[in-house]
Amino acid sequence: MASTHEHEEILLTPGEVASLFRVDPKTVTRWARAGRLTAIRTLGGHRRYRESEVLALREPPTQSAAVER
Repeated sequence: MASTHEHEEILLTPGEVASLFRVDPKTVTRWARAGRLTAIRTLGGHRRYRESEVLALREPPTQSAAVER
């Protein structure tokens, strides 16, 4: 039987996301408000971000995405 922990998404704090992009944590919050990232709220009201979504945002745009613009 598979453990439930195997499918859990890794969540990052605004500070962790900010350090990946070398920006201020407030910038990460602005990105979430603008729709660039999806913020998940903890029970305490803190924002967390899915690692997979953050890493996808770091990827350079593909050729097909550049052509569509």
